[in-house]
Amino acid sequence: MRIENIPPSSTKLDAAALIGEKRHYFHKGRTVDISWRRQQLMQLRKLLQENEERFLQALHQDLHKPHQESFVTEISMVLKDIDYALKHLPKWIKPHRASTPLLAQPGKSYMLPEPLGVVLIISAWNYPLQLLLSPLVPAIAAGNCAVIKPSELAAETSVLMAELLPRYLDSNAITCVEGAVAETTALLEQRWDHILYTGGSGVGRIVMSAAAKHLTPVTLELGGKSPCIVAEDADMTVAARRIAWGKFTNAGQTCIAPDYLLCTRAGANKLLPKLKATIAEMFGNDPFHSKDYGRIINRQHTERIAGYIKDGDIVCGGKFDVDARYVAPTLLCNVDAKASVMQEEIFGPILPVMIVDSLRQAEAFVNSREKPLALYVFSRSEQLASGILSRCSSGNACVNDCMMFMVAQDLPFGGVGQSGMGAYHGKHGFKTFSHYKAVMKRSNLLDVNLRYAPFNNQKLKVLRRLG
Repeated sequence: MRIENIPPSSTKLDAAALIGEKRHYFHKGRTVDISWRRQQLMQLRKLLQENEERFLQALHQDLHKPHQESFVTEISMVLKDIDYALKHLPKWIKPHRASTPLLAQPGKSYMLPEPLGVVLIISAWNYPLQLLLSPLVPAIAAGNCAVIKPSELAAETSVLMAELLPRYLDSNAITCVEGAVAETTALLEQRWDHILYTGGSGVGRIVMSAAAKHLTPVTLELGGKSPCIVAEDADMTVAARRIAWGKFTNAGQTCIAPDYLLCTRAGANKLLPKLKATIAEMFGNDPFHSKDYGRIINRQHTERIAGYIKDGDIVCGGKFDVDARYVAPTLLCNVDAKASVMQEEIFGPILPVMIVDSLRQAEAFVNSREKPLALYVFSRSEQLASGILSRCSSGNACVNDCMMFMVAQDLPFGGVGQSGMGAYHGKHGFKTFSHYKAVMKRSNLLDVNLRYAPFNNQKLKVLRRLG
């Protein structure tokens, strides 16, 4: 989400009243009931299934997304999140047993998951459906009330979500707020029990600063320049296909897309021709006319991305049309590390290739920069790949593929350092939106007076033995 150059909304949001209503409803205890949680999750699934075609059309209007891509990367992922939560919810909400020391016997100890309260979810525009609803699934599963804020840049999806959500979900507990800077600012001024934000690091700092005033915990899903290291022993045919898919899905507007390649000159000589051929296979000789290739979200971003093309020698692509919000899938070689394309997250369909003398030099280059959201390694050697992963920190990682960790419900998704904090997906999302309350229950049958005054040496000796 970017907050500059966006016109203010014509309606004024009473954020204080909104969160007050949600907090009042939460304290009634309705959302704690597992039957309510299950019913809301099933209704969310119904919302997506009954309106699938409308969402596909909205996503196409916002980002020119092909229907298959929209289903796989947006609708299907949320449906899987819902089904996974429904399957595991009875187990998640059970108390987690813990050991009780001898000094506290007879008794038992456990951790009791309880909902945090009223949470705020602020989504990004690049996957405007998935990034809005995937966090909502664990928020509901954990028993919270929630306010969700879709991105105003993906306007069609935002309008549709605001229309449909109150028809399917309990509007006393869950509300969709549309708008831009004014609305987001008003929401952030309130005291929430948790905030989950997906977007750029600049706004992430604003979110964290606002949350700090109320000591509100945050989950920040940010981004960064995710490197892709390709060893000379990699299967270059498979690597080219998977890298091209990871980079050019959604026209490169993916926070976990490979941002740049690192390989030796010999590796690049083998990989680049296959990448060029793969792009032609996927999108044809002129991707502008491909029904399977998306568009940039707006003119401003198109101009920004097109400005990177001059930062290297064009291997393929290089064409753009600002009015059509189009930038061709582009490979750049002979890119200088100080070039602008290597300074900021590209978030578009340009893939620069950095030539290194060795993979250790590639590691050093990665480690000289902020920790990325994702790290990709392509190699037939398990030892080589494992070594790179052990020496290079990242929020997520994948060996011999790109982005596929997102389909594993048992894996957390989140950043580290500048790429974010906290995580969600599956049980990790449930934990994010829950407080695990430590509970000990004592029996009245035995009440030894060792801990009570008056104290003496004999009591102290016994306590020392008990540890």
